Amino acid sequence: MVTMADVARSAGVSTMTVSNVVNGRPRVGAATRERVLAAIAELGYQVNLAARHLRAGRTGVIGLAVPELERPYFAQLAARLADRFEAHGLRIVMERTGASREGELDAVAFSRLRMYDGLILSVVDLDPGELSRLNTDAPVVMIGERALPSRFDHVMMDNVEGARLATAHLLSTGATRVAMIGGEPSGTPSMPGLRATGYALAHGEAGVPVDPSLNVRCSFRLQDGYDAIRSLLDGGISFDAVFALTDVVAMGALRALADADLRVPADVQVIGFDDLDEAAYLVPSLSSVNPGHEEMAEEIISRMLAHLGGAEPTGPKELIVPAHLVLRGTTRSSE
Repeated sequence: MVTMADVARSAGVSTMTVSNVVNGRPRVGAATRERVLAAIAELGYQVNLAARHLRAGRTGVIGLAVPELERPYFAQLAARLADRFEAHGLRIVMERTGASREGELDAVAFSRLRMYDGLILSVVDLDPGELSRLNTDAPVVMIGERALPSRFDHVMMDNVEGARLATAHLLSTGATRVAMIGGEPSGTPSMPGLRATGYALAHGEAGVPVDPSLNVRCSFRLQDGYDAIRSLLDGGISFDAVFALTDVVAMGALRALADADLRVPADVQVIGFDDLDEAAYLVPSLSSVNPGHEEMAEEIISRMLAHLGGAEPTGPKELIVPAHLVLRGTTRSSE
């Protein structure tokens, strides 16, 4: 392994000068800096980040604790965060909480044991009281679906507005019976409940009554989307549009509609939520709600780096990232 001392000998400078160049300190002349950089390139020297973090009393690892590893949304969020953290010499480690109180507490325990320099926690089952009593010295940034007053920063997507936008578009195209796949009663402080609230708001604004028979509660796998459409069709419940609470559910719904010889969007329109990378490549391409992927990643990174950099505490911040609608081939234009 090439060391800093090897680079110093090759460039004819001290190891401190090499250290100054590697760390971007301004106390090195231009000619000397070029000589050091040339030696680094020639010898193939690489900064030992593990040693650097060890000297600083850090692991160089940020934990990302999410309910499920198999959901594409979380995988794509992890990729966005990993790209950004790597630019700062940090790595992401993902773990699954199972959307349970015990799993979320375990993730915090790992951060307390200094396995991580910081923790990004997707909160599903912990309540505000438990959050306020969490015992950890590591920086924690919360992500999740619902407002949870606590002492930690919290970055959220706008579930209600995103669902309202999706449903309002379907109603504006002339749809009158919009099935909602995956919803819970509106007003409940969960992802399904918040998105159901947006669905109900759009109906109220359009003056269209909500038919409870069009709300099919289910989990969020491909099979669940397929089964939800089959249950509507088998039950003789008419519908001319579908708002699926996730893109994965929407994909299952598209398969069921195709099997039933229903054309999309001519017979039934479909909108999902999450705007996964795959949505643009389906046939037809899937209209979806983009919850602000890039903005969320930037806010999470910004808050975590501020904590790791020792920024003066200003109190926890609750940030809601705006959602926007991405219209593709599964929907029609507004009338």
